[in-house]
Amino acid sequence: MTRPGRSLGTKVALAVAVAAACVAGAVGVLVHRLTAADQLATARAAIDREMVTAAYDHAAGRRNDARVNRPDLPAPVARAVRGKVRVTYLHDGVLWAATPIAGGKVLALKRSYSPQEQALSTLDRTLLATGAAATLVVSLAGLLLGMRMGRRATAAARTAERIAEGDLDARVHPRGHDEIARLAASVNTMADALGARLEAERRVTADIAHELRTPVAGMSTAVGLLPPGRPSELIADSVTKLRGLVEDVLEVARMDAQVAAVEREQREVSAMARRAVAGLAGVSVEIVTDTVVSTDPRRVERILTNLAANALRHGAPPVVMTVDGPVVRVRDHGPGFPDDLLTVLHASGPQRFRTGDRTGGTGLGLTIATGQARLLGAQLTFRNRPEGGAETELRLT
Repeated sequence: MTRPGRSLGTKVALAVAVAAACVAGAVGVLVHRLTAADQLATARAAIDREMVTAAYDHAAGRRNDARVNRPDLPAPVARAVRGKVRVTYLHDGVLWAATPIAGGKVLALKRSYSPQEQALSTLDRTLLATGAAATLVVSLAGLLLGMRMGRRATAAARTAERIAEGDLDARVHPRGHDEIARLAASVNTMADALGARLEAERRVTADIAHELRTPVAGMSTAVGLLPPGRPSELIADSVTKLRGLVEDVLEVARMDAQVAAVEREQREVSAMARRAVAGLAGVSVEIVTDTVVSTDPRRVERILTNLAANALRHGAPPVVMTVDGPVVRVRDHGPGFPDDLLTVLHASGPQRFRTGDRTGGTGLGLTIATGQARLLGAQLTFRNRPEGGAETELRLT
């Protein structure tokens, strides 16, 4: 299974972290603005009350902090006061209050706004620290949640891959009631349906093959009673092919049902190779090195016969079977395996009733060879030679 980019858990954790950071930032900005506006409004109200008191004191001749026609009065304040209104104005960290008095003069009062600015800076630092801590905590929670979701999704994906590879007993153990649990249950349902369908197909195939054995045997007997001639030869050849097909189907059914038994013996690999091609004209055997292996000779010979027959049918002569210790290679000099068939062979093994070319055939030869190799614990690989031709390698253990 490929692992592109970030995992689901990482993506969930990043999404939660980004969302938490955005929420913390939005809340911080909102609190900052509301607090700043409230502080300014409170300070303006306080200095405005002082300004009113100072105006009464000035009119009564009492001393106060207000000054008349201050030279440092900001120009915007001076312009506003000319409109005969009392004003407050924040400028460069100083809060001003001014009001017109008799004689066209301006009475002004100023207070430092530094305490409010310092309090707002302290609040900003507190909001930043709190937001960072909250984002970290929420991100960790999101990471844990994402990792849990990722593990569950990965388990479902791996189980689906095992099912696709032929392990129909693989199941997911769904937990919870969310979408991932539903996905896990769907994978199990799919496996159950696929297993039931394959079992039905295997049963039907085996039943048909068993039912055909009797009439095919009768046909073989009847062919022997026909008078000699070309028609009799054609019928005999067709019956022989039909009998071989029925036996192949039965062999596949037995392997699918996992009832085939392996009977191991000590045999020379070269002897098994020669017996496998004894009835095939056009196949030569070359011995590089020989060895003795413990295996089921009947199944090994069946594998090699099928590989050689497949090379004769779909490739081109000469077909050479090379024995190199426990490794047997069958090579032809034809066009090689088609690219699409080679992809299938590497991914999931040969598929019955599919040959990948236009020369006919059932595709059971490679299927049986692969099944027999699996029973023996041997390794069967398919490839095309760079100089041309297909090559199949059987590695016995």
